[in-house]
Amino acid sequence: MAEENKVENTVRSAEADVNISDATAADGAFENGGSCAEKPKKKSFWNENKIEVITAILLGMTALLTAWATWIGSLHGGIQAINFTKSNNTSSEAGTAYDYALQLFISDVMTWNKIVDYSFEMTLAEIDHDQKKMDLLKEKVQNYTKQNASDILTEGIDWMKESDAASPFEMPGIYEKYFGKANEMYDEAHELLKEGQNDNARGDAYNLATVLFSMVLFLLGIVGVFKRLPNRIMILTIAVVILAGATIYMLSIPLPTGFNVFSFFGLK
Repeated sequence: MAEENKVENTVRSAEADVNISDATAADGAFENGGSCAEKPKKKSFWNENKIEVITAILLGMTALLTAWATWIGSLHGGIQAINFTKSNNTSSEAGTAYDYALQLFISDVMTWNKIVDYSFEMTLAEIDHDQKKMDLLKEKVQNYTKQNASDILTEGIDWMKESDAASPFEMPGIYEKYFGKANEMYDEAHELLKEGQNDNARGDAYNLATVLFSMVLFLLGIVGVFKRLPNRIMILTIAVVILAGATIYMLSIPLPTGFNVFSFFGLK
């Protein structure tokens, strides 16, 4: 009986020691500010939900930019065709104007040569003191000049008489009077052709921007294919870099001449 009591006391003493040890450990934990408790892990900025939201926003922005680049590129193409057509028409009109000016110039040269012949006959009549012939030739020259000389040649003859020159074709700027209009039309045709070429180059540049935006759409579309978060972040970063570069490149391209987005809505 005594042995049973001795065993029971020993068990109780052991249990008491365990309880005291647990209490002491707990007190130590509280005294050390809970150092024994597990520290919470720091949350990362990137997570699957944020990646999905950012990807969706970028998809919408890229789609709008792609549509804009496609539209402006097509406008450049249309203006290019218009400028090329105007250039061809203006060049054709300039050729017609030049041919007319050349014919007028040749006609005036022949007219002036005939007037010179009459003037030589008048000089001979003056030497012979044939006043009747002189008067006849003078009237003949006047009528011939009035019927055959152009306004340009008539102006040149008047200038020649005032300046005591040998020929009306010595008048400053007389050739511009013949061919000036044709030259202006040729210059206009050249400018239209040059503008059409510029529109062609700008349209090609917008097409390149569209290709870059398509690459961005492809990259954003495959972000969800990757299971690991770092891989998604890497693909998303590449897409953002290309999107930023393509947007800056597109904004550096001039808009079509006279472009006004409000005009498409009936506003000025």
